[in-house]
Amino acid sequence: MGATDGDIGAVKDFYFEDDSWIVRYLVIETGSWLNGRKVLISADALLIPDWKNKTFPIRLTKDQIKNSPDIDTELPVYRQQEIKLYEHYALGNYWRAGFVAGGMPLPMNDAMTKEDDAISDKKPDGDLHLRSTNKVTGYIVAAVDGTIGDVEDFIIDDETWKLDIIVVNTGIGVLGKKVLVPVKCITEIKWNISTVIIDISTQSVMNSAKYVESELWMI
Repeated sequence: MGATDGDIGAVKDFYFEDDSWIVRYLVIETGSWLNGRKVLISADALLIPDWKNKTFPIRLTKDQIKNSPDIDTELPVYRQQEIKLYEHYALGNYWRAGFVAGGMPLPMNDAMTKEDDAISDKKPDGDLHLRSTNKVTGYIVAAVDGTIGDVEDFIIDDETWKLDIIVVNTGIGVLGKKVLVPVKCITEIKWNISTVIIDISTQSVMNSAKYVESELWMI
């Protein structure tokens, strides 16, 4: 990932909303310049990805990132922490649709500010909507007539930053293969038993398009 004044590290994870499936943060593992610290970067700070050079440019400086709130990326991300992060980077906030075309933040009115202040005063009671792609990877996939493998990976739309497809590793003997299943087929995720519930049959999964990385641009 590249800041406006130099590289800051490598992308290690994505945090997405489990109701909209939109990626809200990237987890960056910084290099030696920041002692390998992991930082959260809002997807709202992203510029156009450079896929050829495998780089995500962002409209932030290394100093901004260095002085950003220290958030443990291994624990749930609370809204209170998100507010501090967005204030530090002077960004609008996605939960209020605070952006206009071009990525410029909309001004917050007094009512919005007071409501966010009230949220920040509350004791954290757990985050129920932000999920880690790393954590969901490996979850069992349960079709309407039985289990059919596990979550291998995710396919992200690089224009909307929405998780549109999950890669399912069917892993069934010689017929085992990796296939593409649209997120719209997911009816529920049972977080307590690490299981993704889909509304199609095991045979439908086996008949889904095969995962071929070189052909993803065609989807």
